[in-house]
This record gives sequence, structure tokens and C-alpha cells, in this order.
Amino acid sequence: MRDSRETFVNHAFVTGYPIKHSRSPLIHGYWLKQLGLPGSYKAHAVSPEGFPDFIASLKNGQSGFTGGNVTIPHKELAFALSDRPDALSTELGASNTLWIEDGLVHATNTDGHGFSANLDERAPGWDQCQTAVILGAGGASRAVIQAVRDRGVKTIHVVNRTVDRARELADRFGPAVHAQPMAALAEVMTGAGLFINTTSLGMDGTEVPQIDFTVMASSSIVTDIVYVPLKTPILAQAEAQGFATVDGLGMLLHQAAPGFEKWFGKRPTIDETLRQIIIDDMASHA
Repeated sequence: MRDSRETFVNHAFVTGYPIKHSRSPLIHGYWLKQLGLPGSYKAHAVSPEGFPDFIASLKNGQSGFTGGNVTIPHKELAFALSDRPDALSTELGASNTLWIEDGLVHATNTDGHGFSANLDERAPGWDQCQTAVILGAGGASRAVIQAVRDRGVKTIHVVNRTVDRARELADRFGPAVHAQPMAALAEVMTGAGLFINTTSLGMDGTEVPQIDFTVMASSSIVTDIVYVPLKTPILAQAEAQGFATVDGLGMLLHQAAPGFEKWFGKRPTIDETLRQIIIDDMASHA
């Protein structure tokens, strides 16, 4: 990380394909202004076939970027092409945050940090439960499984329509993780203290099955990594049944902070003003 006393002007990016709907420029632009820092953070569309050349331009300095964020569909390739992926990225096989040091591309994955930090802020003590149920075994579930396991939750049930995909994750993340079919959902939820939706169920008005949360412990927390809409159908169901809920917007905000510090030299604050800016932006595009 560069010394903040030096007068460098750093430029960072978020890249994906497509990328125009990313809210990351809003987040980082707010922090740059709030902290009075020079520099920029811009969305940069890169096609899958063009991504290796983009990474090469980071390494040779031609891109002009200090580092940046990587989103769908480039996270796996970002890990594979980086020079110094950390342990988190290596276990996940995917990276979402890159930075350049001495001509080498370093990589990490901050999604798990974002997930944990969001719950720490909105539901402190969430990690004291013994059993968590994670719905979904897609790419988005990996960092969540890793984060929940690393916080010491002893039993993690990954429930998925295709149980073989859940088994792959159980094999990857170790003996605390158990693969379950959808038919076992009610059984594994019984007495659990944490329920996490990592699927796209409820996104943009899609249908959601009815879930009986009352079999969980009375102090349970229900969270959803989907944040559009902010109160997803799954969260609405849980709330109607009397359970504490945490929306997914904080995960987006908290995962952004470590990268900002890498590129611009200062740790930003996630405040209610920033949260409201993103909520207002979502409403304007509804």
C-alpha cells in the first residue's frame, strides 16, 4: 500500500461484462469525495475474450490503474491470471479485488468479509449460533460458506436443488459443511440459528416458495445476499413470522471497503448517507 503522505493520484476500476449497472462507482466516488482524495474509480467493460489482455495491461502499467474490482463473469479468471492470490482467493478459486505491487497483480476476495461485516453491524452475535442453513450452491454461496465456517459455526447445511453441487462445496470447505437436497430443508432448519439465501430467488419479482421459519430457534437471524429489492420475499416471509432479518445491501458496501484502502490508502466509513444513496439509486432504476 502506498504511503498516504505521498502525492500519488490513483485510479481504480470495476470490470465485468456487462458492467453499466454496477453501483461500485457510486460507492467509491462517495468515499473519494468524503475523504477529499484525488483519484478516480470507473466502470470498465471487458469482454471474457479480452480479459487476459486487460490483466496484462495492469501488469505492464499501460492501463493506468492501481487496481480494481472484478465481477461476473471474470472472478475465476482474475484468480487464475493473478500473480499473488491470497489464501482466501485460493480456497474459493475466485478473486474480486486486485491491486498492483512491483508489477505483480495481487488478488483477494472480499465477498466473505462483506457478508460477515454486514451481519456484525446489523445483527451482532450472529456467529454464536451452532447451526447455519445456506440455501443455494452456486458461485455466490462459496464466499458465504467460507465466511460462516471461518467464524466458527460448527454445522453448516448447504441445501440445493442439485445436491451434487452442494457436495462439491462440502468437499471444498471441509467437515463442517454438509450437502442437503431441497427435500431436507425443513429438517435441517429445525433448531438452526442462521438462515442465508444465496440464490436468485425473489430477485426482480421471481416466485419464491413458502418457507416455514418457525422451526428455527426463536433468536434466529434470516439474511439474503440479494439486495434488489431491499426487502426480498424471503426476508418478508421471515419478518412476518417474527424473525430478525438482515438485508444484503450491507454486504455490497462492506466488501468494497478493503479494496478502497488498498488503492487509495485510507479506510473508508460505511455510513447511513452512503446506504441511502444506493437505496435512492435502486429506486430510480426500479
